[in-house]
Amino acid sequence: MIRVLFNKKGGVGKSSLTVNLAAISASKGLKTLVLDLDTQCNASRYLQKENAEKQDSIFELFDQTITFHLRKKPPVEYCQETQYENLYIIPGSPNLADIESELDSRHKIYKLREALQKLSKEFDRIFIDTPPALNFYSLSALIGADSVLIPIDCDDFAIQGLLSVQNQIAEIIEDHNEDLKIEGIIANQYMTNAKLPGKIIDDLIEQDYPVIPKYIAQSVKMRESHQVQKPLIHYAPKHKLTQSIVAVYEEIEGQAS
Repeated sequence: MIRVLFNKKGGVGKSSLTVNLAAISASKGLKTLVLDLDTQCNASRYLQKENAEKQDSIFELFDQTITFHLRKKPPVEYCQETQYENLYIIPGSPNLADIESELDSRHKIYKLREALQKLSKEFDRIFIDTPPALNFYSLSALIGADSVLIPIDCDDFAIQGLLSVQNQIAEIIEDHNEDLKIEGIIANQYMTNAKLPGKIIDDLIEQDYPVIPKYIAQSVKMRESHQVQKPLIHYAPKHKLTQSIVAVYEEIEGQAS
């Protein structure tokens, strides 16, 4: 199963959710890969210590499709172990921005799908973090994935961008990946005591958006887990924030089975 977390709106928690859902998957015994396509590399920093030995990233995987190499490395050789059992990562790189236009002009949009097809034979679950834009890399991920999860942050602008995102995904399904499905909208940073988040979710449900019926609470624990570079399932497994993400994970796994 290959899942992409995507929203054109920034600040909705894509990287945090990508890492935490993947960590939960790995904790349940599934061999799980995080693939970081965001040039901000937040998912990579979450899982990798700053003094970790520099290794190849997603940049090198893409770069070998447009430059000459005596030996092209198979995708699995870019996967790096993390300190957590069953959890691996292909790190992101800010250098992706330098080759995006060349990849696009040379029609390499299906190269990631080819790599993902090979990686899916090695991993039980793959979670892909994407940039907050429909660019070459996020489009490549959506073309190669089985499903897409759309995080929102329950503010005034949450609904405004969803129709555009949904229409663009529908076009990708029609033109590039007929097997892609919208697995659900994840309500992130949800404040139970505030009226606006509840109204936003009610409006989305009324408009038939596929909102996952488990909401992720707002909590300082997420920021703390970033600082110590530990996913919540390892940092604070019994905390209500962790349990809300576990509930989302179990919901999407239940839908997939």
